Amino acid sequence: MSLLEVKGLKVAYGGIQAVRGIDLVIEQGELVCLIGANGAGKSSALKGLIGLVQHHGEVRFTGERLNGLPTHAIVAKGMTLVPEGRGIFARLSVAENLDMGAYTRRDVGPVRLDLNRVYDLFPRLAERRAQLAGTLSGGEQQMLALGRAIMARPRLLLLDEPSMGLAPIMVQKIYQTIAEIARDGVTILLVEQNAHLALQVSQRGYVMESGSVVLTGASQALADDPMVKAAYLGE
Repeated sequence: MSLLEVKGLKVAYGGIQAVRGIDLVIEQGELVCLIGANGAGKSSALKGLIGLVQHHGEVRFTGERLNGLPTHAIVAKGMTLVPEGRGIFARLSVAENLDMGAYTRRDVGPVRLDLNRVYDLFPRLAERRAQLAGTLSGGEQQMLALGRAIMARPRLLLLDEPSMGLAPIMVQKIYQTIAEIARDGVTILLVEQNAHLALQVSQRGYVMESGSVVLTGASQALADDPMVKAAYLGE
């Protein structure tokens, strides 16, 4: 049984079909990327998976059908989204944002261990734990969004454009941390316009165009594919 099985996922906004019946399979422990140009339907696919937008098709997580469940129930089952734009609570402190990540949990001891792990991954957050999240830099806010997601102890972490708007040195730090989170055993589905980064860090990938999956395979094979090179790698 795969961790995530998606069949015929469709997402529409009014008369606009953003996702056109895609299939995805993700195994436990994988880091899988979903790449494509802006407007290809990548973010809409993630929103459909976690129940933020109405969708059609079948979504199974750990064998259980998720269709019709509200987002909070899906999060409680072990799927967490770090949204494009981070979605932090600007008027709460860093520590309060991290506490919000664990709002479905009652295991106080493990929550404390996970909080220490977040501060180990992001020492800057430990230094700024009392600071209002809205006053952080963009890179620090992305760290906070990742940290808050870790506090939910997800089995599947959905990442939507984690490099967007960040300076190159901060992108490098964020991606080093993503790789470390994956080594900790968290399964990751990564949506990213920066195909170079996504294919470097992942094992497998899907390529989306105009709402459809047009290519899938091992990340190295995709990086070597002439179509992917021409369209997404600038080669």
